[in-house]
Order: sequence, then structure tokens, then C-alpha cells
Amino acid sequence: MDVLVLIDKLDDLVHNARAVPLTDQVRVDKEEIYDILDQMRATIPEEIKQARWIVKERQEMLAEAKREAERLLKEGRERQQRLVSQEEVTKQAERAAEDVIEDARAREREIRLGAEDYADEILNTLEVNLSKFIAAVQRGRERLQGKDEPAEVG
Repeated sequence: MDVLVLIDKLDDLVHNARAVPLTDQVRVDKEEIYDILDQMRATIPEEIKQARWIVKERQEMLAEAKREAERLLKEGRERQQRLVSQEEVTKQAERAAEDVIEDARAREREIRLGAEDYADEILNTLEVNLSKFIAAVQRGRERLQGKDEPAEVG
């Protein structure tokens, strides 16, 4: 039986007891009080056991919750570190890729300018040679036509 119910019974017993005339005292049945007190003695240890069990369960639940929270925090920190590490690797790779692209563009420009200079030199040499060939062809044609007569020394 619940201790509070027994306390209520004890209270009712005192409240409904017969009053002693001309005093604040009441008459109660001693056996009824002893019976209720015995029931209280029997009930209180069981309720204390239950209360202790509840406190123990609560402490175990709190400890488990704390362990779980610590595990989740640890996992979160580890994941954060992995992500930060991956982000750093990605940034380094992006910087390296940008450097490679920049070097490739510089090398391409250098090669293109060198090729243009080389082509210009070849074309210039070809132009000079063609001019000489054209002049030689014109002289040859003029000789064939008899226009090129030896100059008179005079």
C-alpha cells in the first residue's frame, strides 16, 4: 500500500476520533494506530527501494546520455577535421592547377611569339631571296631581249 494512503488513514483516524470533553485531546484506538504504523513500516522500505532504483536508473540514463553526447561530439569533431582537411587539399589542388594553367599560358605565349618571330625571319629571308631571284630573272630576260648591252667605257 502507498505510504501517502496510510498517512491519510492515520489523519482520518485522528480527525474522526472522539474528543475528550473539555480538552483538545482525542481518544483513538491504539490497535488501529499500531496497525497503520506497521503497514507504514512495511511499505516505506519498499518505496525507498523503488525510489533508489529510480534514482539509479536515472543516473544510468544520464551517464548513457552523456556518453552518447560525448561520442557524437567526438564524431562531429572528427568529421569537421576531415572536411577541413579535404577543403585544404582541394584549395591546394586548385592553387596548383591555377599555377599549372598560368605556366602553360605563359609557355604557350612564349612559344607562339617565338614561332611568329621565326616565321617572320623565314618569310623575310624568302622575300629577300625572291627579290634577288626576280631581279636575276629580269636581268636574264633583258639579256635575252638584248637590252643589256655592255656599258661603254668612256
